This record gives sequence, structure tokens and C-alpha cells, in this order.
Amino acid sequence: MDALDLARWQFGVTTVYHFLFVPLTIGLGVYVAGLQTAWLRTGREHYLRLTRFFGKLFLINFAMGVVTGIVQEFQFGMNWSEYSTFVGDVFGAPLALEALLAFFLESTFLGLWIFGWDRLPKRVHLACLWAAVIGSNLSAYFILAANAWMKHPVGYEVVDGRARMTDLWAVLTNSTALAQVPHVVAASFVVAGGFVLAVIGYRVLRERGLGVLPGRRARTVTAEDATTPMRRLPDMWRTALRAALVMTAIAGAVVAGTGDLSGRLLHEQQPMKLAAAEGLRHDTAGAPFSIAPGVEVPGLLSLLAAHDPAATVQGVDDIQARYEKAFGPADYTPNLPVVFWSFRVMINFGMATVGLSVLGLWLTRKRRGRRAGQHAGQGEPLPAWFARLCVLALPLPATAIIAGWLLSEIGRQPWTVQGELMTAASVSPGVSLTEVAITLAVFTVLYGVLALAEGALLLRHVKAGPELPAPAPGPAAAVPPARAEETRLTPTLMY
Repeated sequence: MDALDLARWQFGVTTVYHFLFVPLTIGLGVYVAGLQTAWLRTGREHYLRLTRFFGKLFLINFAMGVVTGIVQEFQFGMNWSEYSTFVGDVFGAPLALEALLAFFLESTFLGLWIFGWDRLPKRVHLACLWAAVIGSNLSAYFILAANAWMKHPVGYEVVDGRARMTDLWAVLTNSTALAQVPHVVAASFVVAGGFVLAVIGYRVLRERGLGVLPGRRARTVTAEDATTPMRRLPDMWRTALRAALVMTAIAGAVVAGTGDLSGRLLHEQQPMKLAAAEGLRHDTAGAPFSIAPGVEVPGLLSLLAAHDPAATVQGVDDIQARYEKAFGPADYTPNLPVVFWSFRVMINFGMATVGLSVLGLWLTRKRRGRRAGQHAGQGEPLPAWFARLCVLALPLPATAIIAGWLLSEIGRQPWTVQGELMTAASVSPGVSLTEVAITLAVFTVLYGVLALAEGALLLRHVKAGPELPAPAPGPAAAVPPARAEETRLTPTLMY
């Protein structure tokens, strides 16, 4: 093992960890903004409570994403100086736009939103959150545009061994970027939807006195619980649940559509990655799609890649021979098992999450007849088994999007910039194996501690639940003494 291997491991570990927070921030921010918009339009209290509750989860995740993202920039100078030298002139513009425009827009207006409760007019306060959400999506666009250039470099020329940008617009409107941005952003909404479903499932089970696993009880439901405002939460949770289910289902459809477009671009621009994802060794007309090892659908890969079931799809071994003639002797084949299985994990776990949302929409639909004791306007009660399924499915969308990132980045190997710069030539020449090993160990331990802190903060807040509404005016005796502290008004400035 050499410094290059450890440098790749370090970048992979830190990026995968950081990428857990980015999609959740993108999707959850829009979800919270939607809840606050509904509160402003309707004036219904439960929308405000949901905004405050999920807003805190959003902020915890945002803060952790900022902390872990800083390390990414440092690594370009520490371990990948040759790469930075080659791409610096091209990456300078989109990354500067991301930092100076998108991130400052996001952070500034998010700060106003955090400290603007009851200090800003309601519409202005809401506009601050939407501005922050727009900033986070712009940030994703600029970063993904830079990443797409590595896969399909355009708008540049190589001068003295460095890529010089000749057309910023071509870089920002790269065909790969135009397919990748909506694909990743839509996948982020699926991740956020899966997170919200898990949180709601947990709260529903907890308020019913049930545990996540069948047969386990979270607590004992007493007669006193039935008289408290907390018993009204199922109505509120149904509103939040339906919104998350719709968001996840729609986002899943966008992911599928943009994924089809990405597949066609791979066929044209990165045939090795497509061949590795399917384990296709030789050029094949009417190439089959492998659902699982030994289970194939004839002609489906050709149909997906070129919209022609008889089209020829290039194979790994034949592409290797062509690359050797074009670029010289080297191993141009990525890690085939990792790419092959990442593709299947991405698809299967993503489809499972979207399928869960469709099932939830069916289970929570409104019916003409109402059960005894069911209030007007409510749908069917949420089954306990579905609430448990939502909690247990929490890792699925995050694992799917991480697998998609592995497919995208490992499938490009051994190139950092397709056809221009190889990974072996991108590493810093003056960094030793020991130095990379030390930083890798430090980052791994530090990120492990941060993961525990993040998990503890999120779990603590989810267990606490939303703020209870203020008690109705009246004599103090109307509030049970034992619960008076719990139901009192919380401070206006919640953050």
C-alpha cells in the first residue's frame, strides 16, 4: 500500500460521511419551508409546531454538514496538489460562485431565520428560510457542475500541462451536469423523505406506548396521557406524514427519469463505467440487463443505454484494449465488484424507499366511511407495523445515495478527469505514506466522535417531540400540577 491508496481512502471516507448530511440538508430544508408556508397560509397551529420540530433537526444536520465539509477543501491541497494544479483554473469559477454566492446566501438568511422568530414580520421570516433553501440548492448545482466536468470535461484547453477554462457557460451547462444535478437533488428529497418517515414512525409508536420492535413497549400509556394535548398529535403527524410521502414519491419518479438520461450519457461519454456497472465484458448487440447474477433481461441494457434494444453496448475488455491504444499501456478498469454492486444497491434500496412511500399513501388515504371514534377529516389510522417499517427503513435511502456516489466516482477510475488526468498522477508528490496514515486515523476518529454527537442530538430531540401548545386561559387548577411544567409556553426564541 502506498500514499495514493491511503489518500483515496481518506477522501472516500470523509466524502461519504459528509455526503450523509448534504442530501438531508437539501431535502429537509424544503420540507421545513413548506411546513412554515402552510402555517402562514392557514394559521393552523400544528403546522407551526411541525416547523419548529423539524426545523431543529434541520439545523443540527446543517451544522454538522458545514463542519465536515471544510475538510474536503483542505484535502485538495494536502493530498491532491497535482490534481488541484491541473483543474484549478476550471474549478475556480464554479467553486467561487458556490462559496461567495450560494453558501453566503444560505448561511446569512438561515441566521436571520434562526434569530428572526417574533423579530421579523412573518412573511419576511418565511422568505429568509426560502432564500436559505435556494442557496443550498444553488450550492449543490455549482459543486455538481464542477464534479460533472471531471466526468465530461468541456469548455477548456490544456496549456502547459494545466486545464484553462475557455467557456464558463459550457462548464455550467455541461450535459452531464444537467442530468446529474436534478438526479442528485431529487435523490436528496428521497433521503429527506425517508428520514421524516422514520421520525414520524418513531413518534407514533412512542405516543402509543409501543416499541420499534414488535412486542416491545416504549412506555406505559396512562389515563392521564389521554387527557393531555399530546394525544392530539396523531392528527398532526398524519399531516406531516402525507407531505413526506408525497415528496418521496414524486422525487422517486424524478430520480428514475433523470437516471435514464444519465444512463444514456454514460453510453456516450463513459462507456467503461456503464460496462462495469453491468459486468459486461465484451461489446454486445442487444445487451441484457442483469437484475442479479444469473438473472438477465435480454436487450434491456441496450434499450436503456441507447433506446434501441438492438444497439451495441461496449464491454470492459474491449474498452480496455481501445484505451491502451489511445492512452498507452495501463489498467483502465475500475473496481468491478464495487461498481457492479453499488449500482444494484442504489437501485434496489432507492426503489424500496419509494415503494414504502407509495404504500403509505395508500394506507393513509381518506375513505368515505369513518370508523367509530374517528374524527372528521382524518384518514385511516396509521398501522403500527407500517410505523415500525418506516423506522427500520431509515438506512435505505442514505445507503442508496451513498452507493450512487460510489458508482459515480469509483466507476470513473483510474481517471480523476476523464481522458485527461489519471488518479496516480493527481496525488501530492511530497506527502508520505506515514503522513497520510496519520491524517486518515485522525479524521476517522474525529468523524466517529461527531457521528455519536450527531446521533445523540437528533435522538434526544426526536424523543422530546414537538413543543406542546400553550394551555388555554383559565384557572391554574385546569392544568394537572404534575404536568404544568411540561405544558407551559416555551420561549418565543426557540433556537
